[in-house]
Amino acid sequence: MYRRSAAAAVLLAAALTLTACGSGGDKAEPAAAAKPKPPAASSVPDPADSPAASAPAAPAEAKPTGPVLPDAKLTPKTGTFKPNEKQYLSGRVPEKMDPAAVLQNGQESCQRVERTAKRDKDAATGSVIAGEIPAAKDAITILCPEQKPILDAAAKGFPDGTRKSPAAGSYRALTQSTTCTWESRSKDGSVLSAGPEAPLKAGDKIVAKIPAGTAEFTSTGCYAWVPA
Repeated sequence: MYRRSAAAAVLLAAALTLTACGSGGDKAEPAAAAKPKPPAASSVPDPADSPAASAPAAPAEAKPTGPVLPDAKLTPKTGTFKPNEKQYLSGRVPEKMDPAAVLQNGQESCQRVERTAKRDKDAATGSVIAGEIPAAKDAITILCPEQKPILDAAAKGFPDGTRKSPAAGSYRALTQSTTCTWESRSKDGSVLSAGPEAPLKAGDKIVAKIPAGTAEFTSTGCYAWVPA
C-alpha cells in the first residue's frame, strides 16, 4: 500500500513538472512571434554609408567667411601648385582643410562645363546660369579659360523665376520643356505679355518677347533664358 502511494506521488509530481514545462513553452512561443522582425534591407544605399559623407565638404560657390589659409601655406602634400591653381585657391581654403580638395572642386566644375559643352553648348550655358555648376565663374576664368565663351554667354542670360527690370527684347529659353510659361508685368501690375501663345510641342524653340517698360518678368519651367 505504501509502495503504491509513493509510486502514485512520484507519477503525480512528474505529471505536474511536464505540465509546467508545456505551459512555459506555450507562453514563450507567442512572445517570440510578437517580437518585431528587423526591417528588410533597402536596395538604395544610405548616403551616410559613403566614406565621403563623413569628410568635410570643400566650399562650393562663395569663398568662406571664416579664417582661411594664407597664400604662403597653400601647398599640396606632394608636388606643387601651378600659378593659376594658387590664384584660384587664394582666399578660398578654410583653415585645417586640404587645399587640394578645394582645387579638385574647381577642376571638376571645369570638367563638367567641358563635357556638357561638347554635347550641347546651350545645356552648358544653362547650367552655369542656373547655378548648377559650383564656382563656375572663378573656375572657368582661372582654371579653364578655354571655356570662357560659355561663361560669356551665361553672363547675358538669367535663370527661370522672377527677373526684375529685364532689358527689353527677345529671349530664348534653354529648354524644350512643353510646360514652360512666362509673363511680363508693368510697375502697376498690368500684364504686358504672356506665353506661350499656343501649346508647346516637344522640340519647339521657345522664344519670349519682353516689352519695353517691363518691371517684372516671371517664368516657370523654362530653366534659363538668353538673348534670342
